[in-house]
Amino acid sequence: MVLKTYEIHHVVMGSDLNHHGTLFAGQGAKWFVEAGFIAAANLTAPENIVCVNIHGMLFKNPVPKGTVLRFESKVVLTGKTRLVSYVKVVKSKNDEFVVDGFISFVHVNADGRPMPHGLSIEVLREEDIIIQERAKALTT
Repeated sequence: MVLKTYEIHHVVMGSDLNHHGTLFAGQGAKWFVEAGFIAAANLTAPENIVCVNIHGMLFKNPVPKGTVLRFESKVVLTGKTRLVSYVKVVKSKNDEFVVDGFISFVHVNADGRPMPHGLSIEVLREEDIIIQERAKALTT
């Protein structure tokens, strides 16, 4: 199957802030994982997916209250039981980069044991090939 990008948006509210008055990294991480999960869950049964690793989530710019964030996610790599989502976050108003990274999920059975998902993806665009190569360099 060909890569598909999913988008979700979140507005940063007062309850999402840290002691510096910017987005609390924990809240950002929660939304980040949610975005990656949405991409993976659209390929297989959501109840069979568990998150095992968040790779390289490094915030590049602070995010103040009232900012609308756009989370773009897509599964860029599959293994026998593994799905790797790439997530990029930008400020919706001006496309200012905030953070990107990868999330590894494992496809599991009802007992929580790894189970083959039978999925494969086709990467066609140069930008996606570069992202996939970055994903291949990750360790679970």
